[in-house]
Amino acid sequence: MALRPVQVNIKAVDPPAVGRFWAEALGWSVHSPGATTRVGPAGGLVRPDPVALGIDVVPVPEPGTAAKNRVHLDLATTSAAHQAELVARLRTLGATPADVGQGDVPWTVLADPEGNEFCVLEPREIYRGTGPVADVVVDCADPRAMARFWDAALDWTLHEVTDGSAVLRSADGAGPYLEFLRTPGGPAAADRVHLDLLPRPGDDQGAEAARLRALGATDLDLGQGDVPWTCLADPEGHAFCVLAPS
Repeated sequence: MALRPVQVNIKAVDPPAVGRFWAEALGWSVHSPGATTRVGPAGGLVRPDPVALGIDVVPVPEPGTAAKNRVHLDLATTSAAHQAELVARLRTLGATPADVGQGDVPWTVLADPEGNEFCVLEPREIYRGTGPVADVVVDCADPRAMARFWDAALDWTLHEVTDGSAVLRSADGAGPYLEFLRTPGGPAAADRVHLDLLPRPGDDQGAEAARLRALGATDLDLGQGDVPWTCLADPEGHAFCVLAPS
């Protein structure tokens, strides 16, 4: 039994607009199966995609606050010129500069049209071949504790654990990384970005949720009501959802 991250869930007042932004930013396609707007590689939406983590933009009634999300995307680039070109293109699509206290760094911090932060990284060899999303970064207080929980929760491979960060990636060595980064301070408001996890075919959603609770997850009420997915939080309070098996 193990779970696979299959998409990044982003809350938005205007999901179609935010979905279009991310599709154009990543060179992907938009799919609208219902109330949500899904973004994934061109050629049809597959869940789980063999390489990429998709994006599912879901409607909420209230705009976000000024509080920084604890989860954000890092975008990969292949050269300094590519980084500059990508930043310029994202600005024309509606991204705005964001100050999260980063200081003088070689990456560029931006926010999508509804204020969700993301980074455009300088070229890094480790991210060659990840696709447009280099990694999903999760702020945390204790990367080692996060590594213990998430390594047991997922079927991904734990690559590195230090006092400063913990890094996982698909066991196939494809797609983006998942990094838990030691960051001062805790959440000031509910995060508008989280991961959705999918059981393997034949695995039981309820049994997986029970397994996660035994590892330290807790039930989470986001006002979701009667839905076919289970909302949980990891030991540091990061929200995530366990979807029904495909």
